[in-house]
Amino acid sequence: MYKHHRYPRAIILQAVYFKLRFTLSYRDVEELLKIRGVRVDHSTIQRWVFKFAPAIEARMHRRKRTVSNS
Repeated sequence: MYKHHRYPRAIILQAVYFKLRFTLSYRDVEELLKIRGVRVDHSTIQRWVFKFAPAIEARMHRRKRTVSNS
């Protein structure tokens, strides 16, 4: 799923995590990654979120256990 991308899987997942977990704009995520030494455009981060967020969410729902049966 992450093949043929310029950036490694860890960076893509970190950017998507920042965007979905915190109320940050794409430019804020871009700035956070720049502080960490990764230069990526905010529009690229937006494309990553649109592409990878549904797959990440589906994986999370598969691992999620039911809390109770009521």
